[in-house]
Amino acid sequence: MRIAVDSSLCEAHGQCSVVDYDLFPLDDDGYSAVGPDREVPAGEEAAAELGVAACPARALRTLP
Repeated sequence: MRIAVDSSLCEAHGQCSVVDYDLFPLDDDGYSAVGPDREVPAGEEAAAELGVAACPARALRTLP
């Protein structure tokens, strides 16, 4: 599983990083630093789904 952020949609709410900062790091301005294609470590899939769902701007998504 992979996760991605659409930087044009991110509004720096930071809710994803509250779920798991290691999976959803933020840049110095509070915007997602996930990038366009970040691998989710084995066993962290549930946290990745929660972090994606926590985004009020729907800027995050999971990838196969």
